[in-house]
Amino acid sequence: MAHTYDLLVIGFGKAGKTIAMKRAKAGDSVALIERDPQMYGGTCINIACIPTKTLLVDADRHRRASVGAADPAEAAAAFARSQEHRDGFIATLNAANLKMVADAGVEVVVGEAHFVGPHEVAVDTAEGVVRMSAPRIVVNTGSAAFRPDLPGIDSPRVFDSTSIQHIEHLPAQLAIVGGGPIGLEFATLFSAYGTKVTLLETAARPLSRFDEDVASCAADILRARGVEFVCQARTQRFEDVDGTVRVVLEDGRSVVADAALVAVGRRPEVAALDVAAAGIELTERGAIKVDEHLRTSVEGVWAAGDVNGGPQFTYVSFDDHRVILADAWPETYPGLAGRSTAGRTVPTTTFLEPPLATVGVSEEQAAASGRPYAVRKAPIASLAVMPRPKILGESEGMAKFIVDTETDLILGAALLCTDAQELINTVAVCMAHGVSATELGQGIYTHPSSSEVFNALLG
Repeated sequence: MAHTYDLLVIGFGKAGKTIAMKRAKAGDSVALIERDPQMYGGTCINIACIPTKTLLVDADRHRRASVGAADPAEAAAAFARSQEHRDGFIATLNAANLKMVADAGVEVVVGEAHFVGPHEVAVDTAEGVVRMSAPRIVVNTGSAAFRPDLPGIDSPRVFDSTSIQHIEHLPAQLAIVGGGPIGLEFATLFSAYGTKVTLLETAARPLSRFDEDVASCAADILRARGVEFVCQARTQRFEDVDGTVRVVLEDGRSVVADAALVAVGRRPEVAALDVAAAGIELTERGAIKVDEHLRTSVEGVWAAGDVNGGPQFTYVSFDDHRVILADAWPETYPGLAGRSTAGRTVPTTTFLEPPLATVGVSEEQAAASGRPYAVRKAPIASLAVMPRPKILGESEGMAKFIVDTETDLILGAALLCTDAQELINTVAVCMAHGVSATELGQGIYTHPSSSEVFNALLG
């Protein structure tokens, strides 16, 4: 017989753990199934956002303290200390997440779950197989680093975004395959320690996902840190050569380094779930197929976070939990009535130094839409009304806004500057609630603050 609950949550991600705690506190019997105790709290807590940003902050502190006095031995020691800092911090957060969920009344079950019916799963635990069922199930199993099927990729010198965080020695030379946010962030991290980073990008120019002026500015900042870009570079294979790894490209070019990082995206974690046994449909890209309320093809089963193929951000997963609460328990959460994924305004940040944050459309997209717009942009160093970056010695970068000239609404923004990861949230709220560019620009902001960029370009 299966153990029956009011709610089953598969995966300890942001949406899943939040729903589990709220429903347990509301009186439901809730079980949260997690296959790996090292993942209590989810991807963000254990292997992604928090650990990588911890490493990035430590790296930047080292870089600033070592200006003009670069010492490879001290860089290696500083990197090792940062790894210890990361591991200790993450262990604390991991334990805190388990306690938080358990204290809320959620039963945590450790084991690999797979569906055996629309509302029933079998969980392979250390004590044997346990069957569990519930009228409501939330799948929140996240994603994993994608490793393409390339010869030599199993070399011990080839890493992914998780394993590179635990590399035993700071590489003098690092080749990064993939020029997206993950690759760019690790290029920023390792270059801070003096590692010669070669970033292999399949596109014709670096940071091709951004407008050319923004991308050019960001690429110049990275080049000044010693990052080399190789574009139109498609990897064919990896070869171990005399204690190094050679990344061989399809056109015959190659790059030799101490280590290689494969950063070509992440894939939804669905393989072990046997979703077909439940009748749950997948998309062509292998994610769980959902509608705007995050319902799967099976009534009473929802999918949240990376596993549903949406934007792979923990804050999107957090909003997913609101969408599911509104749909599954509308009478309990009237303040969330009508919540869905339709029309969400989602800001993003790539953690370069300084950060590069965007929201809405790019200038290229605005031009393609045919609607009337104006561009308001400037280098950060030229903005006298915004002195905070200069005070911090971080005046690199630029700010750019796309504004509808008929409605004065903000269509998009790209901020490459100090505190961009905070500023972009304000822009996103304004866009979501119809606050005009002029209204944002005429706000009264404390001084000196990065928010004064709005006065400078929109006031």
